Amino acid sequence: MTNSLVRGETAPEPPPETQTVALDVVIPVYNEERDLERCVRRLRAHLDASVPYPSRITVADNASTDSTLSVAARLAAEFDGVRVVHLDEKGRGRALSAVWGGSDARVVAYMDVDLSTDLNALLPLVAPLLSGHSDLAIGSRLSRSSRVVRGPKREVISRCYNLILRGALRAKFTDAQCGFKAIRTDVARRLLPLVQDTGWFFDTELLVLAERVGLRIHEVPVDWVDDPDSSVDLVATALADLKGVVRVGRALATGALPVAALREGLGREPLVPGVPRGMVGQLARFAVVGVASTAAYALLYLALHPAIGAQAANLVALLVTAVLNTAANRAFTFGVRGRSDAAKHQAQGLAVFAFGLLLTSGSLFALHRWLPDASKHLELAVLVAANLVATVTRFVALRWVFRNHHEGVTQ
Repeated sequence: MTNSLVRGETAPEPPPETQTVALDVVIPVYNEERDLERCVRRLRAHLDASVPYPSRITVADNASTDSTLSVAARLAAEFDGVRVVHLDEKGRGRALSAVWGGSDARVVAYMDVDLSTDLNALLPLVAPLLSGHSDLAIGSRLSRSSRVVRGPKREVISRCYNLILRGALRAKFTDAQCGFKAIRTDVARRLLPLVQDTGWFFDTELLVLAERVGLRIHEVPVDWVDDPDSSVDLVATALADLKGVVRVGRALATGALPVAALREGLGREPLVPGVPRGMVGQLARFAVVGVASTAAYALLYLALHPAIGAQAANLVALLVTAVLNTAANRAFTFGVRGRSDAAKHQAQGLAVFAFGLLLTSGSLFALHRWLPDASKHLELAVLVAANLVATVTRFVALRWVFRNHHEGVTQ
């Protein structure tokens, strides 16, 4: 069967009684007349022999200019469990978005036509999704138990890219680029309209969004053998991916992506009601912000002390760093984006600042009563100690502030 999907079209979710297959495996192809038949025959045989769920293979033809479409049509005529979807525009992400969004299966997956990934990993990939345990699943070539055969150039690029994702987007999944992924169709329908990339960055953008929403991503170690004849332009793909990282990072930072709204309908809530998720991670990020704030406070205090004295220098340094600290913790530690309630959060942060000012100024006052000739370095040591006490109080207070913000957004 040959279908034509309009760009960006997403079909409504069919009712359960009309769903004909549990698993729909999509093979996106562009000018793959040589490898397509071998791929489809091998995959169809594996599905029939090893996957105990009704399944279908969908060949997504990305505007091929060779005989790929005719090969796919011939295979669809031969096998009941094979169909063809033709798109008039190129783009792997565009093809996956169109086919996944219009699928009637419970779970949709995709793999590359070269079948670099061992098919024995397919059932472990999709089983947690079909059971409802997980929301997405990815094959990982970077797991310790994975067995991978590929050249050093691809290995270095892959590992560097994943390090960039961890640093820039705080990603926790291990392998964004492996062409072996699956997702529950109901989840895909909610996320796909927000994924902008139509090329190779599609996977990464989808995964980052899913992770921020709080979905469960299942990772499967895979055996993978590099295709030496791959036509992927590594340099162009890497540059496009980096542009995608910047775009998604900006969207997350500005609140352009409706993460809170999606979390309400899709995310997994905390195990204990009223307790925000990820306290350990929050503490770690809060500590990073705290160290930077303390260093900035110390530099400002030492710079201002000769001109305006100890108390005034403490006031100005603490006020400046308090504003910056609240803004940094709002975005980095607690993941609150956009301008909504920003002024309110700064006001609440300044209330905590007032407590810190009282604590540090009181410490200075007590020090000068006991040691009138105390050096500015001793003053600074006392102030830093007082600030540590204030910092603990600040974390507890800000956690309460931003927890209430998330509750207000999602209710």
